[in-house]
Amino acid sequence: MKVKVQNLDGQEAGELELNEAVFGIEPRADILHRVVTWQLENRRATARAARERSDVARTGKKWGRQKGGGTARHGDRKAPIFIGGGKAHGPRRRDFDISLNKKIRALGLKMALSSKAQNGLVIVDSLELKDGKTKAVAEAFGKAGFNGKVLVIDGEQVDGAFQRAAHNLPGVDVLPAIGANVYDILKHDTLVLTRAAVEKLEARFNG
Repeated sequence: MKVKVQNLDGQEAGELELNEAVFGIEPRADILHRVVTWQLENRRATARAARERSDVARTGKKWGRQKGGGTARHGDRKAPIFIGGGKAHGPRRRDFDISLNKKIRALGLKMALSSKAQNGLVIVDSLELKDGKTKAVAEAFGKAGFNGKVLVIDGEQVDGAFQRAAHNLPGVDVLPAIGANVYDILKHDTLVLTRAAVEKLEARFNG
């Protein structure tokens, strides 16, 4: 499939042939949901457990007499009502590192790219700026008509001047091609790829 290539300011800069196997497949909601869930679950840290009554290292000797002490009866100092005792019904350790087949993960990324190719994909020649200022990037985005949240993906490395200039723009994120992922692509309204990013992404699947 052929798409138009433009400069950052919206001027046309030629055409580019996109690989149908990467940018032209039909997205499936179930695959995208599985990959996004896998990404978000793996971002979660291990839930820490609290020490319960059986985990506290205190004496098991009966504390005080059963009767005649004027207080409630207790078996040992591990009881939750004592300072230093175990927590009653405390949180248990939980891990969220779910697994997902590599083929499903690759398919999900292809479907995310394909969904943007249908609506919301922009190919630019490069990210080079004459003036590496935030104001210049904002003006270029305004001329190009980028609205809402914008994800910009470059090639091997992101242009340093552009990354610094775009850092202060709300709703704009910049990633190298190796960092392209389903969650970030889907949550942005516009996906901007450079020629180098397209080459890297297509080589990633063909390799």
